[in-house]
Amino acid sequence: MGQFGRKTASETPAAELAPTNLRQATAVADALMKASTRPTVSEAKDFIRDQIFLRIEPLVAVRISQQDLMVSVNKLVAEIATGRKILLNQDEQRVLSASIVDEMVGLGPIEPLLRDLSVADILVNGPRMIYVERRGKLELTKLQFRSDAHVLHVAQRIASSIGRRIDESSPMLDARLADGSRVNVIIPPLSLRGPCISIRKFSRSMMDFASFVTGGTLSPELASALEIAARCRLNIIISGGTGSGKTTLLNSLSRMIDPGERIITIEDAAELQLQQAHVIQLEMRPPNVEGRGEISQRDLMRNALRMRPDRIIVGEVRGAEAFDMMQAMSTGHNGSMSTVHANSARDALGRIENMILMGSGNLPMRAIRTQIVSALDLVVHAERMRDGVRRVTEVAEVVGLEGEVITLGSLFTYKYQGENPDGTLRGGFEPTQVRPQFLSRLEYFGLASAFLRSLGVLEKATEE
Repeated sequence: MGQFGRKTASETPAAELAPTNLRQATAVADALMKASTRPTVSEAKDFIRDQIFLRIEPLVAVRISQQDLMVSVNKLVAEIATGRKILLNQDEQRVLSASIVDEMVGLGPIEPLLRDLSVADILVNGPRMIYVERRGKLELTKLQFRSDAHVLHVAQRIASSIGRRIDESSPMLDARLADGSRVNVIIPPLSLRGPCISIRKFSRSMMDFASFVTGGTLSPELASALEIAARCRLNIIISGGTGSGKTTLLNSLSRMIDPGERIITIEDAAELQLQQAHVIQLEMRPPNVEGRGEISQRDLMRNALRMRPDRIIVGEVRGAEAFDMMQAMSTGHNGSMSTVHANSARDALGRIENMILMGSGNLPMRAIRTQIVSALDLVVHAERMRDGVRRVTEVAEVVGLEGEVITLGSLFTYKYQGENPDGTLRGGFEPTQVRPQFLSRLEYFGLASAFLRSLGVLEKATEE
């Protein structure tokens, strides 16, 4: 017997899973088969698929295990194919059954992509175009939805799982799947291509600095410098474009945090994978169907300051919470980190200025810039380059103000040198051999010499 005294699908005859209108469904099936005397293999499979959905109640499908559901669906596929004289071999039956189960309890054609560890992003541009990102490159897959309605059905299933809706009155959706993957949905009339779904998959693997060095994201010297910066509680902003690896780099920097510290993370959708024991994760809440109940990142930021944090990590600063973040960094919460969308380290500071103005428009610009200079120590800029490799292209120190301009001091830059025969870019991470102004902080932790060695400054000073 199954859970709660119910029979499982393997114990239950297929007929018991059927809805009460099976007779009507069968009549419709006969009419469809008569209308197409010689159905193609694709039409035959669609016919079987439609029959399965007519015979199995969705509520029953989600209550039993996926393995038991697979057994029941496989039996029905064989039964319908035999009864309608549709020739399918065992492999075709198994593949068809798996796709039907994925539609019943998963996300249809894209369910296998969610299980594929090599896929980082899944981009559905209407029913006929499904792209994936692998190793930094976009690829068009052979997978397809049957129609716009099929895509919309999957989108509505995602929305209903978190108590939201996606329809003409609410045509945009940001959500998170059960595994932590981020989802964005936009449908007509806003999307002219039909319903579009964008999924940023939740990575279960933790990248460390050794992996970054092997993959070409960092040099050994730059990796050492960033490790020391995180250990010595420098306030760090990671900037970059979409898909440049900001969150992955933030996860790696967070591994350098002392396990004895109390860490509070603030995100719009939980992605950070901190390894420490004393971590409090806060996640913003969007408004409900009536437009009420929203909890913004700024609300969470203000609340976090009352929770006695040692460090605050904001997944991404994108609005008025930037002001509260800068205040926290400059009032005793050293070692805090965040990310921001920007095209360069300099541009990242300009974005933060604009975000502070959004929430505190009456502040003079000099006061805002003074606050930024007081709060930030390092800006780390990452890019996804044309060979698909994500690299840290610049590490800059926030030095101070010269008149009305924030001064940045470059510590590392990536210099492009050419292209290898395999299409990968050739270049180097060059230190500028400049002593940073936060050296006294590094001396306090006993890591100043190691940091200077990574910059190539200590050997130079010794030679002189």
